[in-house]
Amino acid sequence: MAASLLNSLTLEDTNASKGFLNDLVKQLWPNMAVATARSIKQSVEPMFSTMLPAPLNTLVFEKIDLGVVPLHFENVVVHTTENGGIGLDMDVDWDGKSDIELNAKMMPKIGVEHVKLRGRLSVLLCPVTDVFPLVGALQIAFINKPYIKLTFTDAASIAGLGAVDRAIRNCILGVISSMLVLPNRFLVKLDAANDFFKTYQHPLGVLRLKVESGSNFGEEKKSKNFLKKLVHDVPDCYVLVNLSAEDEWRTKTVMNNHHPEWNQERDLLVASLDQSIEFDAKDSDTASDDDIGLASTTVRELLRLGGRQELPLFHNEQETASKLTVSAKYLQFVPDPASLSDASGSGTVGLLSVLIASVLGIPGKREELKPSVKVTWGDKTFRTVIKADAPGTDIENPSYDQAFKIPVTAGMVPGPPVRIALMDAETEVGAAEVSLEDVLAAPGLALQKGLDVGNGATIRAGVWLRGVQAAE
Repeated sequence: MAASLLNSLTLEDTNASKGFLNDLVKQLWPNMAVATARSIKQSVEPMFSTMLPAPLNTLVFEKIDLGVVPLHFENVVVHTTENGGIGLDMDVDWDGKSDIELNAKMMPKIGVEHVKLRGRLSVLLCPVTDVFPLVGALQIAFINKPYIKLTFTDAASIAGLGAVDRAIRNCILGVISSMLVLPNRFLVKLDAANDFFKTYQHPLGVLRLKVESGSNFGEEKKSKNFLKKLVHDVPDCYVLVNLSAEDEWRTKTVMNNHHPEWNQERDLLVASLDQSIEFDAKDSDTASDDDIGLASTTVRELLRLGGRQELPLFHNEQETASKLTVSAKYLQFVPDPASLSDASGSGTVGLLSVLIASVLGIPGKREELKPSVKVTWGDKTFRTVIKADAPGTDIENPSYDQAFKIPVTAGMVPGPPVRIALMDAETEVGAAEVSLEDVLAAPGLALQKGLDVGNGATIRAGVWLRGVQAAE
């Protein structure tokens, strides 16, 4: 492995002092607890109605008291981000003695008296400025999905407590993943004039992951399917692959084989070398698929070991005789158009990122405006959140601070222009186009400007292109 990549895999292992951070959080905890409780009610409660089955979909928080025990941090690592900001990665452990009450129709009241939360947190302070408060924004994200355990009060009075527990935890984890697990970051502006273009942290690169083969699959565990037992229970194997909050990847199914071979590749966007890659091996059955075992590694560990690992599979937290072999190559993003124009390239050859910072001068009556921004490139369409007039919101000049990413394969660039449209509810107010030829000609392959979309409105947008090259 090249020396500079090896250095990047090892230099961040030094531990910085965490005493000051825990002392600071201890002092701030009463205020943090109130602010966090308010955020939980605002963000999690609306998701109950869409993510939970009846009658749990009528759950509301009647009380959220996170108690007096503050979050605790260990293994703090301080580093510099690519855009000159300050990064802190740390283990967070919260053993909270809480007092939470939830109520739902046709159900007894549900109380939560204890919450355990563990995970690795990434905090970014950027951009660094020369005016107070010296930092433009704070960004927070779990590097991987955190561990959450809830302890309920009056558990004996709740029928089907296990199902209730799983449903609520999965809903909370779903909300956390959509907002607070890489590549998603929760942005808090410390300076109202903060420049999103200088704040946004672009993905580091691409992990070209190959699921190669398995051994001894299903030889220890008997299928629940009666027909499979009659044919000696030879499994039909596939693997589910997850990298933090990115979309799940499923391999093909290899039929009737204890030692399956897939040799399938998928490119995964990497936001941190400490992201966990999780593998869930399954035996495909007609009624319900059987679990063969789970395995995990991290991007950093896989690369440290030369890009290839044989991972033991665990079932019910017990190691089995089954093994999964995976391999990977790491490609970093660079502002170099060479790979983008390589028609012979395979897999991901680059990344197109579209950043929507804000809109200025939206016409119309404040109380009636429902503005958003729609981004279209070829057959890809994205849309920001829809804003509405509310206290503290400048609805005529709203900030969005959202980014959309499109992996680029050979032949896609230059391609069609990026179309950026201002919407009012479902009506298009105006639009502008950004040519990728202009982006390729811009310094650093980054074009950021105010786009005149008509009727006096301007969208502050940035379009970035990045090629890939083997990490050195």
